[in-house]
Amino acid sequence: MRSKSKPLIITAIVVVAIAAFVYFQSKSTRVTETTQTIEQSSKAVVIAYQTGVDPTKVAQADGDYEKNSQQSINWKKFDTGADVVNALASGDVDIGNIGTSPLAAATSRDLPIEVFFVAAKLGGSEALVVSNKSGIKKPEDLKGKTIAVPFVSTAHYSLLSALKHWNISDADVKIVNLRPPEISAAWERGDIDATYVWEPALSKASATGKILTDSKQVGEWGAPTFDVWVVRKDFAEKNPEFLKSFVQTSLKQINEYNKDPKAFESNSANISKIAQLTGSNAQDIPLLLSGNNYLNQQQQLELLKTDFAKNIFDTATFLKSQGKVDKVKADYQGNVTAAFIQP
Repeated sequence: MRSKSKPLIITAIVVVAIAAFVYFQSKSTRVTETTQTIEQSSKAVVIAYQTGVDPTKVAQADGDYEKNSQQSINWKKFDTGADVVNALASGDVDIGNIGTSPLAAATSRDLPIEVFFVAAKLGGSEALVVSNKSGIKKPEDLKGKTIAVPFVSTAHYSLLSALKHWNISDADVKIVNLRPPEISAAWERGDIDATYVWEPALSKASATGKILTDSKQVGEWGAPTFDVWVVRKDFAEKNPEFLKSFVQTSLKQINEYNKDPKAFESNSANISKIAQLTGSNAQDIPLLLSGNNYLNQQQQLELLKTDFAKNIFDTATFLKSQGKVDKVKADYQGNVTAAFIQP
């Protein structure tokens, strides 16, 4: 009897051992999965921003985007939209702030990004400044002069549009490709006669020059430009709640500004925060803020659902005519979404 029960005992021990192994292995897997989930949720979202002046810079300075989304963010400053596009293409950043000109160029070459929020309709925050030493008094005086601008930027698009409006061929002027910090250095040396640029290079140039036109005027001539927030499509699919939070935080700051622009602009704390983030002169910020148009939720929805894809198309068409992009897509609606603005 004892000899018969021995194999049964051994079998029971083996079964218990296997069951224990499976249980602990399963528990270990669940722990690992939980750990991975925690690590993924704590991984910082990488956001590329530029030095344009707008009300949401206050929310950025105050850490509101992090607080409202309960998500860590790694903010990276870039000098041009072209640099932001390169970072988006490489996957180094998840979300980026660019203008409609680099947006049109990027989407025309099928970069998988989409606009999900309009930061501003540009006005006085980008302008064509001529040096006091250049002798330029009127648009015709630009002929034969050297104009610096970051290529394939909203400023570049606005410059070319202004020249077209004035019936000045871009062959009649010398247009050089410089980033804003390089523009400031070239301006100081006297290497350039004019520049179409944004902050902080704009106010530095304006100190010893005069504004010939700005993006508000060029927009009224039929070539409006926008600053927008774009996101990689793969990130958007996996992180819709973060994008909704980002939009709501931005809208709250924009509504605060639009409710009483003068009060916002006279608030020294707001001005100081924007100045620190952008490198702009604090005294210039109120004027720059007032020069742009900041859209509320309903205006955002209407624009993104209707005209915005056509704006990208028109911009891309113009850039192609200037030899700045190789092709124009038939439709750009696939690069625009209002999904994260929906109430």
